[in-house]
Amino acid sequence: MRVEFNIPELNSMKKYPKDMFYKGNLELLKKEKISIIGTRRPSSYTKLLTARISSQLSARGVCIVSGAAMGVDSISHQTAGANNTIAVMANGLDIKYPSVNKTIITNIEKEGLTLSQFEEGFRATPWSFVVRNEVVVSLGNFLIVTEADLKSGSMRSVEFALKMGKKIYVLPHRVGESEGTNYLLKNNSATAIYDVEEFCSKFGSTCKQISDDFLEYCKTNPNYEDAIKKFGDKVFEYELESKIKIINNVISTI
Repeated sequence: MRVEFNIPELNSMKKYPKDMFYKGNLELLKKEKISIIGTRRPSSYTKLLTARISSQLSARGVCIVSGAAMGVDSISHQTAGANNTIAVMANGLDIKYPSVNKTIITNIEKEGLTLSQFEEGFRATPWSFVVRNEVVVSLGNFLIVTEADLKSGSMRSVEFALKMGKKIYVLPHRVGESEGTNYLLKNNSATAIYDVEEFCSKFGSTCKQISDDFLEYCKTNPNYEDAIKKFGDKVFEYELESKIKIINNVISTI
């Protein structure tokens, strides 16, 4: 369906979109929003810290915006929870792309919100990803880049953020890794996130106490598929945060 009202955040774009189509809950647009992006091939360190940032911000009521791509995008969506995330697509909303994220995208359509400037049937092109990136950046109060190569789509998104005057946060990385974010730190174009809990405490509302129901369930050594059916994305989140381990398709606590 077509969005029939002006989305104020999109006024920061070079040109307000002619059309914006959606599936899901438009009420998410009214929430405090933060955009999280990064490489499609994140390191283990980036996966873990991205999951922590996204889940903790979401627990504080902040809606997470990203681009539904593999890697950092999909981690951000999953750990935010399907009901508190906005996925901006580079294709028509009738197409689930990338196909590996089909389940993630479908869940967001049902519980969260998907947006696209493109009509049904439109398939993603190099330029449509750039257009998608501008929307992702514009929707968030600021931009978090957890890992990026120097010449990457994420750094193109950074250019949009700088033009919009949005604050940029990045994870600190070792020399020779994530050269894009290290470049931003070197040139004072971004602020490093050194303490996830301290950083996330600045946004949203008082963090809700996370239920231990899932950890109690894991003490029974459930089957992985059964846990996914019962708790969904929480399995992925807790595995990334090393709260559980999965061996031979059986879950146990650490």
